[in-house]
Amino acid sequence: MGIREAGTNEFVQKIREINKPLFLKILATMHPKHLSITEFSYDLDPERIAKYPLEERDASKLLVYKSGTVTTSTYKQVAEFLPEETLLIFNNTKVVEARLLFQKPTGGVIEIFCLEPGDQYKDITSAMLQKGKASWKCLVGGASKWKHGMKLQKQVNENGVNFILEASIAGRLPDCFIIDLSWKPEEVSFAEILHIAGFIPLPPYLHRSAEEDDKNRYQTIYAKQDGSVAAPTAGLHFTDEVFERLAAKNIRHDFVTLHVGAGTFKPVKAETMDEHEMHAEFIEVAAEAVERLINYVDKTVVAVGTTSLRTIESLYWMGVKVLHEPAIEVDDIVISQWDPYELEHFGIEVKDALKALFYWMIKKGLNKIITKTQILIAPGYQLKIAKGIITNFHQPQSTLLLLVAAIVGEEWKRIYQYAMDNDFRFLSYGDGCLLWNDSK
Repeated sequence: MGIREAGTNEFVQKIREINKPLFLKILATMHPKHLSITEFSYDLDPERIAKYPLEERDASKLLVYKSGTVTTSTYKQVAEFLPEETLLIFNNTKVVEARLLFQKPTGGVIEIFCLEPGDQYKDITSAMLQKGKASWKCLVGGASKWKHGMKLQKQVNENGVNFILEASIAGRLPDCFIIDLSWKPEEVSFAEILHIAGFIPLPPYLHRSAEEDDKNRYQTIYAKQDGSVAAPTAGLHFTDEVFERLAAKNIRHDFVTLHVGAGTFKPVKAETMDEHEMHAEFIEVAAEAVERLINYVDKTVVAVGTTSLRTIESLYWMGVKVLHEPAIEVDDIVISQWDPYELEHFGIEVKDALKALFYWMIKKGLNKIITKTQILIAPGYQLKIAKGIITNFHQPQSTLLLLVAAIVGEEWKRIYQYAMDNDFRFLSYGDGCLLWNDSK
């Protein structure tokens, strides 16, 4: 029985009202396929959405939840709420200028939003390094005005160099177009072309165009790997001073890469999660990062952001796949939406799974693993590696809110109400929270 059905069932509703521990136990054992997103909603006052970042990154407020207690601090003091020998995991992806605007000879504007590289590229990094031409899956604004066979052209002068970018439609998929892009000078990489000719794609809920300051503020200070169309926003609050305070307390950090796709903003329209297809995203994780996680599993691992959490939790399930099928190939180690719930019965210890993955990588001669994950973390999921998360406040009825509920249970409602009552700023440029998983 799903949550939606439970809400209409008189008996289960009574349990929910008079025996909360029993209801939460039922919730924890329920398969997320049966969850209804309508149970994960709240009234978000538009005035609470931060349209611009604060002047100082680490001045953003930090809500801290642990063992039923909620307190308020700032990101500058985050080290005070983490035990010594904690390992923080950050996502070092970099937001690319994925919005390209082309003006037709008649004056109309067509927008091309680069989502992800074509299937011929093994990963985003290699696609970003293409020179002269590339093929990308894109959303197209004004597609009805783009006549078949028409080639769009855009010219940009940068530091005295004239760049010419052309675009044509190569094909159409159910939810996007395949766009062939070519440019001159040909020795320039696609990443450089985007930087020269494109615009930062701010989240749609900000309802404003990107400004000059967004080029810096919509990136973490440690962003390195080109490929995201949205920032891993929990990391936006970290500064050099915060990292110095963490180091002084012997709190270490490491990086993984998950290239955030536009699917992160994809609304859940299905009645139950069984009918919602989670977006798949590229991840890259070095063997050294897997080895460090092995050393910290018995200590404290905290993910900075939902993308970091999804990445390291996916590593566990990859290890389970390796133990179940030692000869598995790289192409088959992708984590699908429901893998965690279908592989759970193997009951593999976390350290055993990570060791299996690490030695499999060594055997395959892989200094890093590059694959995709479609993992859905929702109530019913038990965290394997992380003991907590640092994250922003997320939209109602989103898969990100499901992830939060998987960590803190029904307490998410009280946490979010506290944030609303205490003037916290919401979404990408807003404040954030440190949430501990009480069951770990």
